[in-house]
Amino acid sequence: MNIKPLADRVLVKPAAAEEKTVGGIIIPDSAKEKPLKGEVVAVGNGTKEEDMIVKPGDNVLYGKYAGTEIELEGEQYLIMRQSDILAII
Repeated sequence: MNIKPLADRVLVKPAAAEEKTVGGIIIPDSAKEKPLKGEVVAVGNGTKEEDMIVKPGDNVLYGKYAGTEIELEGEQYLIMRQSDILAII
């Protein structure tokens, strides 16, 4: 990966959206919800005020509208501030 987030930013690969409901109903693409969890791919160096807690490989939960969607090498990613991450799972 040739991208390095700056300051307190984190690059996250969102988890795949659910294809089926618990009852077995297949969800069409237009009705799928945006995933709220993903895997950290790269992190910045942090700032004077905030050290980086997350590290590459961590699975995290983030807010519904957190981050900016970008596409790299045909894959979808989110770049967001560390403060947008709600929890490490």
